[in-house]
Amino acid sequence: MQIFLIFSLILAIIAVLFAVFNAQPVTVNFLFGKYEVPLAASLLIAMLLGAVVSLLFSTPSMAKSRWANRNYRKRISELETTLSNQTVQLAAAQQKIEELEKEPSEMKSSVAVSATPEPPSEASPILPTTP
Repeated sequence: MQIFLIFSLILAIIAVLFAVFNAQPVTVNFLFGKYEVPLAASLLIAMLLGAVVSLLFSTPSMAKSRWANRNYRKRISELETTLSNQTVQLAAAQQKIEELEKEPSEMKSSVAVSATPEPPSEASPILPTTP
């Protein structure tokens, strides 16, 4: 910000010096007449008109860029939301995978316990009876 202020002051000093050294009148023919104005004033008016024309021509481009930037920011926000949702889903899926990977070891231990044969009881025959 201070650099801009210093640059502006230097530019203003140069403009004042230019106006002082170019004070001789010049004749300007424009539209309906001839005008006698100092050279510095005519150059200043020409620069201001050039800046206005430049601004008018660049305004649509600047508006289009702002509109595109606004749309890009909106899209980035949507993508960040999607990413965070998918990150949560991924964490849940990884947790479920870990739980499912633990189940086979638990199932093996329960199958090993139930796979051991029980001794036959006297109340129930081993072989089925046929009628």
